[in-house]
Amino acid sequence: MELTIQKWGNSAAVRLPATLLDQVHLSLGDRLTVEVRPEGIVLAPARPRYSLEDLVAQCDPKAPLPEDLAAWNDTKPVGREAW
Repeated sequence: MELTIQKWGNSAAVRLPATLLDQVHLSLGDRLTVEVRPEGIVLAPARPRYSLEDLVAQCDPKAPLPEDLAAWNDTKPVGREAW
């Protein structure tokens, strides 16, 4: 696919056809990263950036512990471990 750089206000722009967006599973409003490489420019979907607060907010504090972690917590000390 070949695209043309066009003037858009005081900038230059490349229009991405809807068929291309469908092929790469992107839609209007999605963010892209731009990487300049020796062979050209690479556009890729931007990965979301999460803060610790965002991640903790998704946790359910009432969720049961996984079985292996619950077993670990129930294990008694076998030496001189400090609790």
